[in-house]
Amino acid sequence: MAYDAFLLVSFGGPEGQEDVLPFLENVTRGRGIPASRLEAVAEHYRHFGGVSPINAQNRALLEALRPAIDLPLYWGNRNWHPFLSDTVAQMRDDGIRHALAFVTSPFGSNSSCRQYQDDIAKARSVVGEGAPVIDKIRHFHDHPLYIESHAAAVRAALESLPSRLDARLVFTAHSIPTAMNAASGPGGVGRYQAQLRETAALVAAAAAPELSWDLVWQSRSGPPQVPWLEPDVNDHLTDLAAAGVREVVVSPIGFISDHLEVIWDLDNEARDTAARLGLAFARAATPGVDPRFVTMIRQLVNERVLAHSNVRHALGTVPTWDFCPDDCCVSPKRV
Repeated sequence: MAYDAFLLVSFGGPEGQEDVLPFLENVTRGRGIPASRLEAVAEHYRHFGGVSPINAQNRALLEALRPAIDLPLYWGNRNWHPFLSDTVAQMRDDGIRHALAFVTSPFGSNSSCRQYQDDIAKARSVVGEGAPVIDKIRHFHDHPLYIESHAAAVRAALESLPSRLDARLVFTAHSIPTAMNAASGPGGVGRYQAQLRETAALVAAAAAPELSWDLVWQSRSGPPQVPWLEPDVNDHLTDLAAAGVREVVVSPIGFISDHLEVIWDLDNEARDTAARLGLAFARAATPGVDPRFVTMIRQLVNERVLAHSNVRHALGTVPTWDFCPDDCCVSPKRV
């Protein structure tokens, strides 16, 4: 298929103190998030000067991709500048007709996939006539180079512990409401959790097959009466310490770079929990601009640009596809 541009689509983040609350209001609009939770999250951003690391990380990723992808590169966010609709308007003005979008989440759920596709559709509608067609690149939760970039980071983290033979691997991802997980995938098959469990198993097998591992959750943000995926990473660390575990490597496999959730929830809160419990703690890095991760994106682009080659890089059994059906990852409110 002929594509004439590459579009990086991401979450966005504030870049100053005055941006924090307007950004969080964009993120949570219509979701019924308690004001107290919004203010608590705002304090996390203010702790870092009101600046989320995600925009700088996306700029670095674009620079790393320039020599790897032979297409004009664009970048648009869901929740902060550069807004996706502004980027799509620029693409139209530049004469772009058919772009390929890479979304900075490997997994399928309403929040991590469907909402991005809805935002792309909304941006095209706002731009109107002449807006380019934009196709999203498939999920990549089991791509060999995604797995290896995380596995290498786990191995490096293990080396920093006193005795890796006693370590437990703890894989984390952003928690979502259980109803959203149940609705993820075509017809609602719990795709989000299934993909993450497969990613965790593949990374563990590649990094340290002799060690036990767990998949847990972080960064819950919803009303307390709504069930979300559990256990929380801090609760799980408490249980591990009570069971006699003395060393942990925490690997945020649900993230492609060090978002604020990684820095705050793991490098601050989870690390403090581990210290209080007497656990030796190491946090594995995220892919960021690891050359393996950059090569993975190039391979995903080539899968679509060179569709006749029939080359598809995947290690797992949870299927992926290029175009999502209409009943895939619908909002739990519609179920």
